[in-house]
Order: sequence, then C-alpha cells, then structure tokens
Amino acid sequence: MDYTINIKKGLGNIAFGMPVEEVVALLGNADEVECMENAADETTTILHYDDGAITLFFEGENPTLECIDLSEEDATLFDQKIFDMNEKEIVQLMVKNNYFEQDADEEAWGERRISFGEGNIDFFFEDDELLAVVYGR
Repeated sequence: MDYTINIKKGLGNIAFGMPVEEVVALLGNADEVECMENAADETTTILHYDDGAITLFFEGENPTLECIDLSEEDATLFDQKIFDMNEKEIVQLMVKNNYFEQDADEEAWGERRISFGEGNIDFFFEDDELLAVVYGR
C-alpha cells in the first residue's frame, strides 16, 4: 500500500470522491464498518482498516470518500516520513511547502491539534509525538 498523503486529493492511489465500492476493491474489506446518521438525516459510512491504521469516511446520498484518519507509521508527506517527526518539524515542513495558515489547540481528551486550514489537514500530538493525521478534500 502506498501511504503517500496527497493533501486535498487522497492517500496513494485512493482519491477523495471515490465511492465505497472502488475503495474496497483497492483495499479489500474493512476490519470494521460503521454507519452513523447526523441531525440532518445524512449518513456517514466509516471503514476501519487495522492493517495500515486507516479510517475512511464516506458521505452523501451515493457515499464518496471525504475524509481520512491515518496513523500508519510509514505515511509520508512531501517525501518525508512524518511519524518520525515532531511538531516543530511538521510545522516547518508544511510552511516550506506553502501552507502558512495554522491554528493550534488542546483537545478536551488531552491531545494537541495543529490545523492547516488551507490544506484541510489536522495533526494530533501527545507529548510532541505525532499520533494521527486527519485530512479531507
């Protein structure tokens, strides 16, 4: 599996906008599947893959991939293995690649989140160690 994070595009050969069936054809059946309804009666289908530590979120009437939650240690961003990097190094990498608009916050559950709005990407840290990357189109 190619764990290249492509900001606003997808992960490796998995692209945002792909339907569930296409993603399953590429990755195989998920280890766990969830369906959640929100207040607007819209359904989100969530596929969890333990191998690769990937969670995929599909939304819409004909569900398409909208968001990826990734904690795979082999993931790369701009040709760098980001799970080997600390918060300062990731911020420098993003700025070097022209993502300047950033926001930091402490989550209620204790993790620190660094968001780059223009890239629609969030990095979650605990004790300066990257735990997960969550991003969408």
